[in-house]
Amino acid sequence: MDLSTLVGLVVGFLAVGIGMVFKGVPLSALNNPAAFFIILVGTAGAIIIAFPGNELKNLPKLFGTLLTKKNYDASAIIHELVGYAELVRKEGILALEPKINECSNPFLQRGLRMVTDGCSLEFIEEVMIEDLATMETRHQANASMFTQAGTYAPTLGVLGAVLGLIAAMGHMDDTEALGHAISAAFIATLLGIFTGYVLWLPFANKLKRKSKQEVLYKNIIIEGVIGLADGTNPRMLMEKMLSYLPAAEKEAFAAEGGKGRGEA
Repeated sequence: MDLSTLVGLVVGFLAVGIGMVFKGVPLSALNNPAAFFIILVGTAGAIIIAFPGNELKNLPKLFGTLLTKKNYDASAIIHELVGYAELVRKEGILALEPKINECSNPFLQRGLRMVTDGCSLEFIEEVMIEDLATMETRHQANASMFTQAGTYAPTLGVLGAVLGLIAAMGHMDDTEALGHAISAAFIATLLGIFTGYVLWLPFANKLKRKSKQEVLYKNIIIEGVIGLADGTNPRMLMEKMLSYLPAAEKEAFAAEGGKGRGEA
């Protein structure tokens, strides 16, 4: 469970709710079905128009991704690949065959299989990089649905406010009713801005950050698999893979001893 997403949602809702109370706005003012309908259904309609069906069907999974925390342990995968390199240096490439079925990462498993099958270095690199590029394109399309929703929602909020003001003009002869109608009209603007800037755009950014983590992780795997295929010295291979990590993680890796763990 990705607690940061849940905590952010709670903080966002509390900020608006408590802010309304401090400003003297009753929470009952949010009881405005028309505003919710215009913002939520209108945003959904805009997204349906903007994206093809094969991308829209991913939306339920994306909400799951936002709430799921995947463990991309770069240090662990470096240890594992260095261990494989040490094994190859001692016993040869075919010593990796038993490790393929033990590997829990499909991307690494595919790379190891190509290495043991004797595929050329160029072929392995091309296949894995193309696989990674396809994943990045898919992730960008997924995040862009939320980015677009964050663009449409505030504008629909303005549209809702305009419709509310048009309705309010029918109460020009009743000052009290006119005031209530104008107040209700701006609830749509509030909902549009809130959903756009507290929900949809942050959701898009979270998906992009998760994608970057996975891309970094897979780049390390690609570097490791290419090193295995090329017979790179384990120490040199480790240094290459460590170049992808920030300084703090490199220091933590060094503190662990930087030894391979893939032969167990």
